[in-house]
Formats: sequence, C-alpha cells, structure tokens
Amino acid sequence: MDTMRPLRLAKDAMDRDWADPDLDLAAVAGHAGYSRFHFVRAFKAAYGETPGRYLTHRRIERAEELLRAADLSVTEICHLVGFSSLGTFSTRFKTRTGLTPVEYRARYVRAGASLIPGCYALLWAGGFPRHAAGQDRNSGEVP
Repeated sequence: MDTMRPLRLAKDAMDRDWADPDLDLAAVAGHAGYSRFHFVRAFKAAYGETPGRYLTHRRIERAEELLRAADLSVTEICHLVGFSSLGTFSTRFKTRTGLTPVEYRARYVRAGASLIPGCYALLWAGGFPRHAAGQDRNSGEVP
C-alpha cells in the first residue's frame, strides 16, 4: 500500500486551494483521511515541515509574485493569498523573506516598472470577492 498517496492528496489540496482562508488543518487532514494530529506527524516526516508552515510558504511565494507584478495594495494581496490578518501576513512575510512586504516591493520593483493593473490581477487570482464587486455580503444579490 502506498502510504504517501494520502499525503500527496492533501499536499495537492494545499497547492490548489492555498488562497482559501478557510483551508485549515482539519480540512487538509480530511483530504488524507487522517486525524489532525497523525496528519501533522506524517506530513512533517514526509516533507520536512508541518502542513501549516508549508501552506504559509506557498502563500508567501504567491504574495511575492503579486508584490513584484501587480498594482495592488499590501492589504489586498494579504487577503488574496489567504491571510485574514495584515499583521500576521506582514510578520510571516518578513520572517520568510527578511523584508516587510513594502520593503520587498521597493527592492524588487524598479523605478519605471509597469505593474499589472489591480483589476486584472484580481481577475487572474480567481475573480473579485463578492463584496468587492458591489454585491451584498449576506444575500449575494447586487443592491
């Protein structure tokens, strides 16, 4: 029996759904068919880091791409990559890259660089959040 298959399925789910802020340990462990605690141990043994750290790294990688290429605010990028807290995002970003998101953008986006307009970047990232597109958050209908 292939013991790595369930872990690969869970890792694939993280690679696919990295931007979903509701993607949590229970959901990912469910993809593998493991309890949360057994999943953390098995994932770390297989991949050398915890699932939470892996997911954070994926999100930070995507944030780096958006900071270099898109004309979006740091807050918009924070939410696009699945963080719900700007403070947590900034702290994790700096821990991973050694720079704050603003410092990272200043270093890697040279003067005169043409950034992708934010509206295109949002569409590329999966569309506009419902509330950002003028829809009522509760009813899903346009006012």
